[in-house]
Amino acid sequence: MLKVEQASFQVRIIGGLHRGRRLPFADLPGLRPTGDRIRETLFNWLQPIMEGARCLDLFAGSGALGLEAASRGARRVVMLDTALAVIRQLEENKGTLGLDQVSVIRADALQWLEQDAIPFDVVFLDPPFAGDLLGPICQRLSQGWLADGARIYLEDTISRNMPTLPDGWELLKDMTTGQVRYGLAYAPLPG
Repeated sequence: MLKVEQASFQVRIIGGLHRGRRLPFADLPGLRPTGDRIRETLFNWLQPIMEGARCLDLFAGSGALGLEAASRGARRVVMLDTALAVIRQLEENKGTLGLDQVSVIRADALQWLEQDAIPFDVVFLDPPFAGDLLGPICQRLSQGWLADGARIYLEDTISRNMPTLPDGWELLKDMTTGQVRYGLAYAPLPG
């Protein structure tokens, strides 16, 4: 898990190979790393499938979710963001930790998902709260981007309900902490 220290704009990897490492993240308006309690809960949920998993972090921001996944044994982590400052910092952090399994891509998530699909085991969806992107992103993911039994982490403001999930998906967890609603969905391949 990554612990956020807001005053210095750093996250600290708490679990896995890089436990204890502090990493800076870009100081940009609206960039809010997933909270400590939520990340701890999320990675407890994912622990049985994290080792060797192929992970996609579509709104990487601070890198809290993707870098923690890499530290905990993910085989491949693809991290996307649109902000150049975020991309530069993620690349620097990737290099600092020697995370060869991490790819950092500057792209809009919805547009990026229009290309030929590559299946992932775990997808992190923590888009900016100002938008309402979870529903459209989930629909795109259901078009070949998920391995059988994939887990999809969903995070949004508490003022919105969880999106209507694609056919066949099951919401395994739905929780709130402070002003955040988050959950974990399961997506078997259509049979």
